[in-house]
Amino acid sequence: MNKKVLIISGSPRKNGNSDILCEQFKKGAEETGNKVEKIFLHQLKIGHCMACYGCRDTKTCVQKDDMEELLEKMVEADVLVLATPVYFYSMDGLLKTMIDRTLPRYTEIRNKDVYFIATAAAGKHLMERTKEALEGFTDCLPGAKVKAEIYGEGVYQKGEVENTPAYIEAYEAGKAV
Repeated sequence: MNKKVLIISGSPRKNGNSDILCEQFKKGAEETGNKVEKIFLHQLKIGHCMACYGCRDTKTCVQKDDMEELLEKMVEADVLVLATPVYFYSMDGLLKTMIDRTLPRYTEIRNKDVYFIATAAAGKHLMERTKEALEGFTDCLPGAKVKAEIYGEGVYQKGEVENTPAYIEAYEAGKAV
């Protein structure tokens, strides 16, 4: 069965290391007949959650920005890929802001297969906090299953991830969707 795959790239650098792994995942998933869309958060206008709870009864945020459309795509997808560079042992701010803004409809983001992609200049063991934060989000999504975690470790400059095992792992994970 072909699946709807939504890749959410939190990288502020187009063609940065985590974004390169997103492209590898996309390539693998498309080759096996899945419908894949990649969202580059840096290109969207998404404000921070104001914790006003205006969405409590309406399931719609009071802010009118690109998050409403992204939330709809997240609800409709079968597979979510959350990708981030690691800054100071955590996900980048763009991805965290997006996660916070799922509040109006996060309970509708259900039964998803989820993949994590993270890249850092540090080693994998220093990305544990990032993994825990991403798992904290997916733990709140009803029926979500983390299928794979792909770590591009020891990469700093753009393109360095192409010389790591993560480059092939991202492609293979995409094919396995």
